[in-house]
Amino acid sequence: VGFSLSRSRVNGVLSYTAQETELCPLTTNPTNDEPLILFLIDIQNLRVNVQAKGVQDNILIAKEKKVKAQMNLPGDGGKDKPGGPKAEEKPNPVGDATKVEEATFLLNTTTQPILALDKVNGFYKFNFLVVVGPKAEGLYSLKFHYCQNRIPGTKPHYSLTVEVIEKNPGSYLSAAEIPLSRLYICMAGVFFTAAMLWVYTLMKHRYSVFKIHWLMAALAFTKSTSLVFHSINYHFINTEGHPIEGWAVMYYITHLLKGALLFITLALIGTGWAFVKYILSDKEKKIFIIVIPLQVLANVAYIIIESTEEGSSEYYLWKEILFLVDLICCGAILFPVVWSVWPCSL
Repeated sequence: VGFSLSRSRVNGVLSYTAQETELCPLTTNPTNDEPLILFLIDIQNLRVNVQAKGVQDNILIAKEKKVKAQMNLPGDGGKDKPGGPKAEEKPNPVGDATKVEEATFLLNTTTQPILALDKVNGFYKFNFLVVVGPKAEGLYSLKFHYCQNRIPGTKPHYSLTVEVIEKNPGSYLSAAEIPLSRLYICMAGVFFTAAMLWVYTLMKHRYSVFKIHWLMAALAFTKSTSLVFHSINYHFINTEGHPIEGWAVMYYITHLLKGALLFITLALIGTGWAFVKYILSDKEKKIFIIVIPLQVLANVAYIIIESTEEGSSEYYLWKEILFLVDLICCGAILFPVVWSVWPCSL
């Protein structure tokens, strides 16, 4: 029973259940030099044996368990304590004296630290801090292994709770996401400037302006507002480690409005509304009845993806739903264009 902390060779999370092997990952040796740290839980002796494999310069900070061998001093055996009965002797597999203190280890193939395993109310727990070195930077996967469940027969039950805090120096975001907050606020300024120029152009040529042009201006302002809330959301994730619910809700609302306005505007342009005709046919109205609920579903899928861990099964399910819904919406807005061109081709 234990954990494995390994670096992925690809820029993504691989499914743990994709390839099941009969061998226990905690006992097999890796076939490459990728950094791998094994945490083997020894319940009987209340300790965690750590094994580092591969080429790495990671640093492990945790409570070390130093075990001292039991010593029997001459003349102590069988002696009664004054004023009390003879002390009962109990076997102690880890020795009489155990010292628990926090230590720092530079992990390599020769270091095998022993960490303290605490038992509280029938539950075992331990914690550790891994500082990733420059040579071992990358995407890591933390996996739990219960190798007894690989044996045919009754599967032992277990309850597991893991709390993971991932942090870069001065930021809770990954190295690729740290500049996103500044990037989104800059792009919000770009869209707002473009929207103001577009409104100025419409006001200057107001006699040749259609309603669809004002809808385009609303789309640009909505996009700018959405990027502002997106930047604020990433700022709090960067500083606090989690999004602030109020700002996240505002971002999701403006993101939903932006997506709905985008597809409605494209569908209206495809039908020729306000340019060629001012009335939509029944078939064209059905397009909006289909596209708008699909956009709501797409934004629900996007919200679930944003708030779900990449390694979970729900992440990949909703990611596929989001891709399928966007594909259907893009195909749906092409139908009005085909219908408007079809009579001309005949």
